[in-house]
Amino acid sequence: MPAVDKLIAGHQRFIKGYYEQNKHKLSKLAKQGQSPKIAIISCSDSRVDPTTILDCEPGDLFVIRNVANLIPPCESSDSLHGTSAAIEYAVMDLKVESIIVLGHTNCGGIKALMDTSPCSTPETFTSKWMQQLKGVRTEVLEHNHKSENSCYHECEEKGIIHSLNNLMTFPWIKERVEAGKLYVHGWHYDLDNGSLYAKSKNSDEFEQIG
Repeated sequence: MPAVDKLIAGHQRFIKGYYEQNKHKLSKLAKQGQSPKIAIISCSDSRVDPTTILDCEPGDLFVIRNVANLIPPCESSDSLHGTSAAIEYAVMDLKVESIIVLGHTNCGGIKALMDTSPCSTPETFTSKWMQQLKGVRTEVLEHNHKSENSCYHECEEKGIIHSLNNLMTFPWIKERVEAGKLYVHGWHYDLDNGSLYAKSKNSDEFEQIG
């Protein structure tokens, strides 16, 4: 079955199953609008669907996805800032209570960053996007003398921390966090066994929470 035909068949099952069983709730969401309490920045990786791995319903999460779940720093240039615009909408308009940066193991963007020297990388949209973590890459390669997989894993976690730090460069996020009105979290999902880890509040260590 062609890929698109599979989606159409899936939608037909959705209409007859989930939609029919939850028609009132979905209709209410359509008419009253969304009011999620959590915004989540996740990787575009097809294996990491936040609503699936966190067992959420429509309307629960405001999901922002990009390559390697990165958050750029607050900038005022005339460039297009899709991720920043989505975060701004989540915080300023939807008034979310928490922002979660959700990374994962076996991240293709992280692997490409770690495996390729910046000076030999062709300039593409992806390579330029991943250069946000060039300092993280250097730090990992200088201090991690273990296996390749260990370097990937460390870079994934440090990339999450880097994005959490960038969140605080947005003044309207910093203000809300300091006032106790907004909470930020860094999570790391293990594709191999489904485990979930969270960055500790008091250190850069990640502790298993699920």
